[in-house]
Amino acid sequence: MKGTDPAAIGGDGGVRPRLAPTSIRARFTLAMAGVSLLVYAVIGVGVDTAVHNRIERDSFRDTQRAATEWIDSMRSPTPPQPITSERVPYLQLVDANGSVVSASRAASGLPALSMLRPPVGDRIQSRVQCANGRCLLLTAGLVPPEKAARLWAGQSHIVYAAMPRPALLGSQRLEALVAAGVLAASLLTSWVTWSLVGRTLRPVEAMRAQIAEITISDLSLRVPQPSGDDEIARLARTANQTLDRLEDAMERQRRFGSMVSHELRRPLTGLRTQLEEVLLFPDADPHRGVRDALATAGRLQSIIEEMLMLTRISTGPRAVEPVGLAALAREEAARRGGGPPVEVSAPEELTVTGNRVQLAGVLANLLVNAQRHARTGVRVTVLRADGDAAVAVQDDGAGIAPGDRERVFEPFTRLAEGRRRDPGGSGLGLAICRAVAETHNGTLRVEDSERGARFVLRLPLAPPP
Repeated sequence: MKGTDPAAIGGDGGVRPRLAPTSIRARFTLAMAGVSLLVYAVIGVGVDTAVHNRIERDSFRDTQRAATEWIDSMRSPTPPQPITSERVPYLQLVDANGSVVSASRAASGLPALSMLRPPVGDRIQSRVQCANGRCLLLTAGLVPPEKAARLWAGQSHIVYAAMPRPALLGSQRLEALVAAGVLAASLLTSWVTWSLVGRTLRPVEAMRAQIAEITISDLSLRVPQPSGDDEIARLARTANQTLDRLEDAMERQRRFGSMVSHELRRPLTGLRTQLEEVLLFPDADPHRGVRDALATAGRLQSIIEEMLMLTRISTGPRAVEPVGLAALAREEAARRGGGPPVEVSAPEELTVTGNRVQLAGVLANLLVNAQRHARTGVRVTVLRADGDAAVAVQDDGAGIAPGDRERVFEPFTRLAEGRRRDPGGSGLGLAICRAVAETHNGTLRVEDSERGARFVLRLPLAPPP
């Protein structure tokens, strides 16, 4: 089943439908919709409860006021019909037997509104009372004992004040309004999230479309880089920097491949010629032909090994450790016997973090190269320069022309003087040295000098322990 996502294949071999949205925009919007719905639902429940409580609290306050005011106005055992308000139309005075003694106009002819009888310690009580399909917000107020003793010979009486339950509490209208508000707020939040995420990801989509147009044969295209310094802008800059490095690496690879094919073709051609001479000319010395072929094969093997070393240094991992450059320079200088003397000047020990073997190889290569071109001697200086550690290797030979100072670091590039002094060289030594310096976040350059060639290796100092 070509092109099928393995995660979408069930255990029985069937293809499960993809339920989750694949777009970041859709997933983020869906998640935000769920979170906002939950949050707004909690807020809605809180609002609904608060409104219910507020309406009931205000209603019970009115019924309690009506009950207490009527109790305070009583002067006779049979008080006159009370004056009611529009909000609290039901008022009744009920004796201990449950008989209605006096009532408001709306409550006349009705039985006692409630059987609630508050105790002496809690004379005012309120509740919602429903009967016969009608609900009332009711307050029961016990007439104070001293007044009951004066008016009814101590017989307890109760005042009921009630009002119809407001329509907003008696129906689901408030819940419906709150639910509609929650849904509308969630939809609005989802739409805003969809719009904002889409606008935020628009540069990413533009980058994706541009990267889709980039091919190995043409790495010159770059992704559009938005302004600002947010994550997407930094992503675009990083992508362009990566494309720059990739283009540079591919260009170097093409140049390197071209040079390799050119440099390997000559020794292979010479090897074939030498072997053919042994076969075609029986009178020729076969031992000499084989020796010449072995020498050519050795040169070919040396070139291949140095090419592999250059590749490993440029791409392979390396173990690092603190390395003292002054001590390393003295060790390598002590090994360079049999040529012009090497003098080391190191006022202080400078420590860098790197691969000791690779750095020793760089110094050895630079010293061998300097001794090859020196007339009387070589000087090595280890010093601190602009916050970095610098190792300068200088000879007193003919020097390098300014126009050739970068060419000498190109693979298989050899100047005329170098070919004369070392005909068997491969031209990869300085290229390997620069590759080592770059993998150590350093540089290797030919700098100006009054006499001879001056190679300067600069490396970052190791952080203090």
